Amino acid sequence: MLGGAGALLGLTAGPAQAAEVSFATHCVPPAGIDPVDGTTKVEITAPATAKVGDTVDVVWKFVQAASKNPDIIDLPADSVQPSGTLKAAGAQAASVAMQGERKNPAIPKGAAMVLSDMKGTLKLTAPGEVTLTPDAYTVNAMSTDTKCTPTETVQKAATIEVSPGDGGSSSTPPDPTDSASQPSSPSAPEPSDPSASASDGTGSGQSDFTGKEVDIPYTCQSPIGEKKATSPIQINAKKNGGSYDLTVQFKKSVMDSPADIPKDSVKPSMEVVLGGADKGSVHVEGPTNSEDIKSGDPIEIPDLTGTYKPGADGSSTLSPGVLTINALGTTTTCKPDKTEVSLTLDTSAQASGASGGGSSTSGGGTSSSSSNGGLAATGSDDHGALKALGLVAGTAVLLGGAVFTFMPKRRVR
Repeated sequence: MLGGAGALLGLTAGPAQAAEVSFATHCVPPAGIDPVDGTTKVEITAPATAKVGDTVDVVWKFVQAASKNPDIIDLPADSVQPSGTLKAAGAQAASVAMQGERKNPAIPKGAAMVLSDMKGTLKLTAPGEVTLTPDAYTVNAMSTDTKCTPTETVQKAATIEVSPGDGGSSSTPPDPTDSASQPSSPSAPEPSDPSASASDGTGSGQSDFTGKEVDIPYTCQSPIGEKKATSPIQINAKKNGGSYDLTVQFKKSVMDSPADIPKDSVKPSMEVVLGGADKGSVHVEGPTNSEDIKSGDPIEIPDLTGTYKPGADGSSTLSPGVLTINALGTTTTCKPDKTEVSLTLDTSAQASGASGGGSSTSGGGTSSSSSNGGLAATGSDDHGALKALGLVAGTAVLLGGAVFTFMPKRRVR
């Protein structure tokens, strides 16, 4: 992040200014952790003067975050990323998307959150006084979000005096490669549409399709009973002849293992639900853990892969479905409480493809069916599984012995 106000100077912008404001804030952590009311202190840096047509850099520095790291898990270095919104008012009204780097020191349980500076850009469109005021922000820690919202009127933190200009110059041209100036997801591109949509490549040559990251709440039947957790999931596809190679990603979420876990003992699988023109499901699975996982070491979620052979012409949707977890001789089946479309493809029917109308197999996967909206509850026999649910929804799902242990709120049960 920019280390000094001098780095913010544009070709035509005036000297930078910095002002600190504080405001009462209500923060809502993931499910299972109590909301927090605290005080946010931020310092906003922006040019004091500029001209119409300039694009100026704005920096949001956290002097103090409103909430602390809950007493659940130590956050490792470079696992926390802030994003937020800065409100421009006066001569022009705009919402400036702000984002920081995923960069932080290790943060112990119960310690103050240390957040990186956030940066954004604002193109000036009208002469006069433009004020900048901090608004809501989100703290993403290991794939979980804590959303913080002001509970009082926030005072303006900076003012830019904008003089008339020719409208053609830019003091700091936006860098299309700078993710900090984009309002997109920290870890992956996120389309603005309700679901990611893609052509099957006919006529355009497109072969790679990126899905939207969606938060899926699961109810899991484990060896010790019913548990709930939520995980962000993204489905991507690569065209391969008339079929698609699918990759299902549980967005990187790391947790510490409470016990030694031997290699080849943890493996996930899922039934991806087809909708729209096509019906049925696609079986995808991930590899077992390739190495022993020592107590205290992080557990990472592998990508799940499989092949989708379309059985219908038209617009077909793909959504996360039933997740099966086999681990150390036990099976846990997780059904979505609700699901959401991650990827939409324009498909062409293939011989022996997933028939549009009934449950089906897809490209070599196993058949599945269910009376619950097409979501099959399978007990896959491949080894099984994961921490697809770990540290999501504020609940640490720990794999210990042959069962999952959940840590709601601040007390281990």
